[in-house]
Amino acid sequence: MHLEALTAVSPVDGRYRATAEALAPYFSEYALMKMRVTVECEYLTALSETKGVGIRPLTADEKKMLRALPDISIEDAQIIKKFEHEGYGGVPATNHDVKAVEYFIKLKLKNSSLVDVLEWVHFALTSEDVNSTAHALALRGALEAVMLPALEKVESEIVGLARAHADTAMLARTHGQSATPTTFGKEMNVFARRLAKQVTALKSSSILVKWGGPSGNYNAQMVALPQIDWLAFAHSFAERLNAAGADKTRSVRLALNEVTTQIEPHDTYAEMFDNFRRINTILIDLSQDVWRYISDGWVTQKPKEGEVGSSAMPHKVNPIDFENAEGNFGVANALFEHLSRKLPISRLQRDLSDSTVERTFGTAFAHALIGYHSLVRGFGKISVNETALRDALTTHPEVLAEAIQTVLRVADVEMPYEKLKALTRGKQVTMEDFATFIDGLDIGPDMKARLKALRPENYTGLAGELARK
Repeated sequence: MHLEALTAVSPVDGRYRATAEALAPYFSEYALMKMRVTVECEYLTALSETKGVGIRPLTADEKKMLRALPDISIEDAQIIKKFEHEGYGGVPATNHDVKAVEYFIKLKLKNSSLVDVLEWVHFALTSEDVNSTAHALALRGALEAVMLPALEKVESEIVGLARAHADTAMLARTHGQSATPTTFGKEMNVFARRLAKQVTALKSSSILVKWGGPSGNYNAQMVALPQIDWLAFAHSFAERLNAAGADKTRSVRLALNEVTTQIEPHDTYAEMFDNFRRINTILIDLSQDVWRYISDGWVTQKPKEGEVGSSAMPHKVNPIDFENAEGNFGVANALFEHLSRKLPISRLQRDLSDSTVERTFGTAFAHALIGYHSLVRGFGKISVNETALRDALTTHPEVLAEAIQTVLRVADVEMPYEKLKALTRGKQVTMEDFATFIDGLDIGPDMKARLKALRPENYTGLAGELARK
């Protein structure tokens, strides 16, 4: 069956392709090939600039040629696949994807002035040196270009609600029951602050790469060129991959892990994926709360012309964006959890079980990205129903019991908590009931007036201030 959005097995490449496509330049097979070519070409350039290696210095035009080589076409990528699966240009099938990239680079350079340095391509490397660095480039690229901007949009929407409704009084619910009032804005700011903390951690993360050959000990390098400080070279090489244009700085940096087996242990991958899981868990919490506010009528949705909420019930305007977000965050987190648990474990000096798992990075990121887009879309459709919030508050005057008993403690009234408990617990009370109760207290007229002035809608403490933090 011909592959297109309607025939794709994964909804990431099917139903949600328009959203997930932003990740294709980082996590597709084609993208991985480009990243590998990038690593190999940058390595060849670095070798030529290292005194004592023995490779001749490259000209400016030759370096430019190597910088341009990673910009491969789809046709080029298909040649790499042929090297791997069928053989190409007289080279038998490698059944090895990184070796296929090496042969492709040599094919591209054999008719150039670089023909005399072809055997320095992939010099003393193992495939994991290339893959570790290629995946790190992909993760950093996706993070900086796609995921962080998407999260910033989500954060902006939440902060906007927090500020706009900083003083919009709202009935709180603890254990699902009426509780001390808050404001809608303050409750949104709880999520904004939680999210900001995790996004800050994500922005300041680093990704470790390895560069030491089949057992991580630079064995072949030390035999061939013992005069080179290979650890210093590897550190320098990782750092040169952090270079960015004059208009851009790297928030996520690559760094060398000096002590590894054949593979980099992937602990920094796990840290990043756990970070995303925390972010998505916070946003699941938010999605469920907004869903409940919509269900209660405290938040209303704007119907969109032409949309159908139910195939049977014409009146329905369903909170589908928040439900979609919740579902996709769940899938993303299941994948991130497996990645975090699986990748740091490898039998002895390596097994290949990590390789196939790394190919699911894009799927995990895509489901998270779909969730972020759904949230932003959902926030664009809602408005806070201040009338409904006020009505809910005024029908629950019992929440003032906390305030009254606390003031009476200061006034040295005996057993105020117990008195308020007898008045309110399990009963429907009114403001008139409170007034009668207050009149019967042995306290001064000023304090009675102060207590009678209390209303659920003005009993919000520092909520407004906290909403603006």
